[in-house]
Order: sequence, then structure tokens, then C-alpha cells
Amino acid sequence: MAHHLDASGITGDVATPRESNLSHIGRFLSQERQFDFGVPLTQEWTEESVFDLMVDRVGISGDRDFVEGVDTISAQKCIDSVDRMRAVLREVVRSGGRVLFATGHPAGLLPVHQAVVAWAQKSGATVVGVDVVLRPEPVWVSAPVGGDVRRMNGVHVWHQHGGVPHTHFAEPMLALLERLRADDQQMPDLVVADHGWAGAAASVGLRTVGYADCNDPALFVAEAQGQVEVAVPLDDNVLPQHYEPLIDYLVGE
Repeated sequence: MAHHLDASGITGDVATPRESNLSHIGRFLSQERQFDFGVPLTQEWTEESVFDLMVDRVGISGDRDFVEGVDTISAQKCIDSVDRMRAVLREVVRSGGRVLFATGHPAGLLPVHQAVVAWAQKSGATVVGVDVVLRPEPVWVSAPVGGDVRRMNGVHVWHQHGGVPHTHFAEPMLALLERLRADDQQMPDLVVADHGWAGAAASVGLRTVGYADCNDPALFVAEAQGQVEVAVPLDDNVLPQHYEPLIDYLVGE
């Protein structure tokens, strides 16, 4: 598995550049929209401490003088985190729990989430959600306009102008949760997501596991703060077929 992850670019030398990894740490700490993922800072963090966290939990280079070029994600750290995610999934699914899925990376991680949806339903879980959530104005202040939240084979995505764009925003998850409350639906026992979908769910107290790239410090900080239960480090936008062995590892018996 480690060999495949490195060979496919899911881990090892990844396409996400060092410059992005470093700049996103500062933008997250500034709580800049799209980079905060809806994750509030509940303890004191500095650029140095978040950098150290990313070295420890993701496997980016620990060389502070390295500021430009190809950075890394550790295959072993990815696998260890997938093992922890796998345990959480099995606990919730085998108890017949309610699981909500969402992604901000429809070109990469959507097939991963859809495969886990199919396995969860087959294994006795209830997959939670609604097919369309129109943009509610009170929640969606200054977020992208003219779109909605849609569910594709059990996975919620942000839809806009006839497409399903990549998004870091937390507002789609907040809108979805507000709709579930308005419909008197029971909240999920587990959220499986990424980007702002995961950050927002964790920040309102929902049990959450998710995937994050090496330039997504928000979810690893959320994990360290005890909000996200598991954050899996990986390149979140390689060709979807490259994730197939990881899917088999995650949901296979």
C-alpha cells in the first residue's frame, strides 16, 4: 500500500508545492475565509507550532530553510490515519448508525466517498442527507451566490452554474445542517468529509473524520484540538482511479 501511495502521488513527493503549504498556515491562523475551513482556534497557535504539527501529522519536510519546491506527505502517516478512520467507520456502521458524507473535491475524492457510502449502506448504516439544499440567506452571508448543496449518490457537494466546483467553504455544511434541523431530522452519528464540510461539522460538535492535503492545516489543527477525530493526510486531487486500492483497504474485510 505504501508503495502504491507513493507511486501514484497520493503520498511521497506530491503535487502540492511547499509555497502553498507554508502560506496556508499563515492564512489559516489569520482565520481567512476559505482557509479556516470553519475551524475556530480554541488554543494558542503560532506559525511555528502549526508547522511542527504538519511535520508530525502529515510528513511535510521539517527543514525550515526549505521554502520552495516539491513537498512530501508520509505514506506511513497516511496509512496509520486510514487505520484509525477504518476503526471509526466500522464502529458506527456496524451499530447501524447515521452517517453523512460530503466533499469539496468532486474531481478527486467524490468517488472515494461514494464507494464508502455504498459499503456503509450495504453494511447496515443509514446515510443521512437531503437531495437539494437551497442557499439560505441568513447562513450564507458573503458566500458564493447562485448555487445550492446537492447529493450525488449519497455524497453532498456544492453545485453552482451547472457544475460541482472545488470549494473550501464551511457554509455549505452549515446550510445542510440547518436544513436537517428544519426537517426535524436526527443529526448524524458520524460525518465523513473534507475541507470546510469537515471543519464546520466538527466545529459544531459532530463526530467527524476526514481527508486533508498538506496545504490544509485547518483539519490537522482541528484534530489536535479534539474537534476532528481523524484527519487523513493525502493528496486530495489525484486521478480518482488511483484511490481504488485505498478504498479497498478502507472498506475491505
